Amino acid sequence: MKPYKNKINRIRSFALALIFIGFVVMYFGIFFKQHPIVMIIFMVLGLLCIIASTVVYFWIGMLSTKAVQVVCPNCGKETKMLGRVDMCGHCREPLTLDPELEGKEFDEAYNRKNHAQTEK
Repeated sequence: MKPYKNKINRIRSFALALIFIGFVVMYFGIFFKQHPIVMIIFMVLGLLCIIASTVVYFWIGMLSTKAVQVVCPNCGKETKMLGRVDMCGHCREPLTLDPELEGKEFDEAYNRKNHAQTEK
C-alpha cells in the first residue's frame, strides 16, 4: 500500500524542502569564492528557491482557507479536506464527502476531473 499523506501537509512539506534546497544551493556557492560570477549564480538560485517556497506557502494558505473542515470518524479531530477524497491530517484515515465513493478503495485518482468522466 502506498503511503498517502494529506494534500495540505504534502504541499507544506514541499515548501519546507524548497527552503532547505535553497540553503544548500547557496552553501555550494561558498566553494566558488575564487569565481565571483559562479558564486553569485549559486546565491541567486538559492534565493529563487526560497522565494518559490514563500509563494508556495502563500498559495497553500489561500487554498487552505477554502478547504472543507471535517471531523475524522477515526480519531475525532478536525482536519481540512481538499478534493473528493483526502486523508486525515492526523491519523491518515481515508476521507470522502462523495456518497458514491463510500466504501470504495482509496485512490487519489478520484480527484482528477477526467477520472470522474471515465467512471460514468
